[in-house]
Amino acid sequence: MAGHGTDEHPHGADRLCEAGDRVYSRAVRRGRVPRRDAEPVPCLLELALLHPDPDDMDFLVPTAPQEVMTRLLRGMYDEISESHRRVGSMVSAVERYAGLGRWMRESSTGTEGTAIRVLDGLSRIQSAMDEATQACTTEVLTVQPGGIRREHELSEGLHRALTLRNRGVRMRDLYTHVARHGQGLLTYLELMGDAVEARTLDEVIDRLILFDRTVAFVPANADRTMALELRHPALVEYLVTVFERLWQLAIPLTTPLPDTGIEGISHRERAIAALLAEGHQDAVIAERLGISVRTCRAHIARLSETLGATSRTQLGVRIAQAGLDGPPRTPGASSPGTPGGTPGQESTAAS
Repeated sequence: MAGHGTDEHPHGADRLCEAGDRVYSRAVRRGRVPRRDAEPVPCLLELALLHPDPDDMDFLVPTAPQEVMTRLLRGMYDEISESHRRVGSMVSAVERYAGLGRWMRESSTGTEGTAIRVLDGLSRIQSAMDEATQACTTEVLTVQPGGIRREHELSEGLHRALTLRNRGVRMRDLYTHVARHGQGLLTYLELMGDAVEARTLDEVIDRLILFDRTVAFVPANADRTMALELRHPALVEYLVTVFERLWQLAIPLTTPLPDTGIEGISHRERAIAALLAEGHQDAVIAERLGISVRTCRAHIARLSETLGATSRTQLGVRIAQAGLDGPPRTPGASSPGTPGGTPGQESTAAS
């Protein structure tokens, strides 16, 4: 039908136009719709939400909503994975160049030294973090990998966080879903009130702290006894973009995790299944989800029992058959500009 081309429907299946949503919903309820009903909304055919009925070409039948959901979540999951890979590559490159920089004479302006600093030792990291905390006036963004936050880790930096709150600094934190089970974190957030907002994901990138979008701290080695202090505008802007992307995909701590839709399989077990399908070993899966290897293996055992698998090879097949090799969760609603976070809760967060 003229006047209803794709230019008038510049959207994906995740944000259908009102007309498209009505026709698709009707097709799901009735099992099919006349082809003429879909002429004003060509987006439904282009997005493969409707396709010809092989028994009667004058009608269109809908793609199952579950299949559409899986397609959307897989795309979102690929986006998260790509962000993880890009951040890991960037941090490795920065560390490499920072190491090479030690062999070069400092320029007369000293700009290289101020853009990227290697902080060697917990005391230097602590000092730099204290300076950034004192200078911060607007917002702090943090990513906290790992599992349940220990109460002593949270209490160590509580006075810094309270100081930031009293100055009106807004804070946003990203954690793994496992952190939801720690009473220490819940107590900390209760003390901080509306100055802090926390969200969770199945897995997050490595530790990151951003102050006022001008300085960032990231680990520089595996045991976190070294850190990079980044003040280069391009690097900091990139890390802010990564944080905002993850924030949009995360689920607010006050919102329950979505049900997996598969009886007997928990949200965490679905996340484990997706990582197993990617070929990761138990230790890698445990680290990425913030749980112990022992806990991870217990979940894998329950997953095998639920799916009726007697070996790892058979488990992989059953995971694919059950559709668990895709994204492990539905992303939470988001508002990119919403503030929140907890920088001071771990003063050595970048270490």
